[in-house]
Parts: sequence; C-alpha cells; structure tokens
Amino acid sequence: MKRKSMIGLMIGIGAAAVCGVLLVASLDGVAEWGKPLGAAYEGPEAKPRLVTPAPAPLSPDELATIAVFERASKSVVFIANTAIQRDFWSLDTFEVPQGSGSGFIWNKQGHIVTNFHVIYGANAIKVTLADRNEYQARVVGVDPDHDLAVLQIRAPESSLEPLAIGTSSDLRVGQKVLAIGNPFGLDHTLTTGVVSALGRTIKSMTNRTIEGVIQTDAAINPGNSGGPLLDSAGRLIGVNTQIISPSGAYAGIGFAVPVDTVNRIVPELIKHGKRIRPGLGVSLVPDALARRWGIKGLVIAKVARGGSADRAGLRGVREAGGGRIELGDILVAVEGTPVETVDELLDVLERFKVGDRVKVDVIRDNKRLSVEVMLQAVNS
Repeated sequence: MKRKSMIGLMIGIGAAAVCGVLLVASLDGVAEWGKPLGAAYEGPEAKPRLVTPAPAPLSPDELATIAVFERASKSVVFIANTAIQRDFWSLDTFEVPQGSGSGFIWNKQGHIVTNFHVIYGANAIKVTLADRNEYQARVVGVDPDHDLAVLQIRAPESSLEPLAIGTSSDLRVGQKVLAIGNPFGLDHTLTTGVVSALGRTIKSMTNRTIEGVIQTDAAINPGNSGGPLLDSAGRLIGVNTQIISPSGAYAGIGFAVPVDTVNRIVPELIKHGKRIRPGLGVSLVPDALARRWGIKGLVIAKVARGGSADRAGLRGVREAGGGRIELGDILVAVEGTPVETVDELLDVLERFKVGDRVKVDVIRDNKRLSVEVMLQAVNS
C-alpha cells in the first residue's frame, strides 16, 4: 500500500515538473505545444532564430534609372515665386506666395533655366538647391513665346552641378524618358515613361505656337513645370511645360519644349537679356483685318526705312490721292513655305538666323514676284 502511494506521488511530481517546464518554456516563447521540448528549449537565454530573406537583386534597368536620378537630381532646383502686396488698412507691404515650380542648373555661373509661367508676375524669386540652401534669384531674360526664362543666383561653384545637355533631333517615339521636379511642392520626385509623340504644337502664354514639342506619358504634375525631361543617359532633351488634363492634375499627356529650341534660345537670353529674332524689317496688318478685307496672305503695312525689306524693294501700304489707301505687297511664302498668318511667318523665320538670305514671294499688282531678303535682327 505504501509502495503504491509512493509510486503515485513520484508520478504526480514528475507530471507537475513537466507541466512547469512547459509553462516556463511557453512564456519565454521558445517551445511550442506539440513539439519536443528538448529540441526547442536550450536554456533561459535562448532566442528564436528568424530567417531574413535575401533582397532580390535589382535589374540593370533599375540600376541605370537610380544612377540617372542620383546624378541629375543634383542639378534640379525648386523655385518659389512671391509677389508684394500692401495691406489695405496699415499700408504695410508683405510677400504673398504666387506659385512654385522647378528648374535646372545651366552652368557654373549660376544660371537657372525654367518656364516663363513659373516666374510670371513675381516680385521676388527664391531658388532652393539640392543641398537645401536657398538663394534669391534675379531674372536674366525671358522668352514668353517659348515659355522659357533664365534666372541667376550667386552660389558657390561647388554647389552648382550643370545638367548634361542632349539633343532632340534624333528622338524616337517609344524611347524611355525620365522627368524630375517638385510636384505640389514635394522634394525631388522622379517619374518615368516614354516619348509618346513628336512634332506636337502647343500655345504659349502669348498665344504663339511652340513647334516641335515632345509629348510624353511620364507623369507631369503642378510643380513639375520648368523641370528637365531626360533621356535614359540622363541628358536634357526637353523642359516640361504643359499638360492636357480636364481636372488640372496629370492625365497621361504632358509636353516639353525640345532641347534644341532651348539650346538656341537660352544663350541669347544670357547674352542679351532678350530674344534676338531674325526678321524682314516690316510691320504687318493684323491677321483679322486682312481676313476682313478678303486677302489671303500677309499685308505689309510698313517697311522700315533702310532695313532689309527696304533694300530688297518691298512695298508697304501707302496713301494715294483723295485719301484713298493702296495696298502694297502681300507676303504669301518664305523659302517656298506658304504663310497666311503672323504666327506662321514667325515659325518659318525661326528656322534661320540673322544674316541669312531667304527668298520671299509676294503678290504685287496681282502678279507673283520673288525677292531675296537678308534677315535682320529684330528685338522681341
């Protein structure tokens, strides 16, 4: 009897000990119910061994995109546009934010390229570089017809990383592009896409046509304006300028001024502070008035005395006897390209430079004549 009781007591103590061990092991999070205790519990200091999966290797395309962003983002700046207003009651003046946009460093002299509409109406412009330093900027020159502007800041050369300049003449639909900017005031943001179409035309703030525009599906949102559009090598191929969107946000179609146009205009803005255009040396009757007269072509209103058109023998409107007005020459083509509006004429002339000689076709006394005119500098 005593022997049976002793055996029962020993069994009970053993069971309790086992239960105690299981309880402690469970609280330490080492053992799990239903698993051999000895395999899971190795002492009070034992910890679970967590296996971290190795990161998936990045593809060559991803690595190339990362490299382009890390290199090019050093050249992209944030532009804040403020206007001065006066309090109605106190007459104190204060700055009011007007908008913001992006831009990029053009050279080591601190020239910054952006859109004209980004700085339009500004009394003060602040530029923030990639290193977070802020600088007051001055306007060097603007070309509203192409929505371009050049600013300048006084910053150490070591802080200025000019963007590599590419070309837009050899772009192909489908090639990869990258856009970097500061949409909605956010820090440097990268979007990618492809060239969706080439040779588009858009209207600038002055209602002038911008030719040869690049269309892309890389997301361009408010604040991206003035930022660079890059090729896969990180070279500038365009300046982001407009989107088509019913809501005002990105809807899949963005436009960039081609870099070949930018590369032609920016040096002029830096050198002269304005665009120096090639022109004929004439003033023209407004398109609407010519249409009202039923004339197809550009009516020359006045020829600048001593100018290129004057030397070529072109004629303007003149007053005949009795107050009667006689039409002069009607311009209908330049170098074989028909022109019917001032906008079309300006687009054709932009293919040339000051000093080039062009063939101009005019209607005079119901006869078509061709004359050669040397293009002269015309301020815009």
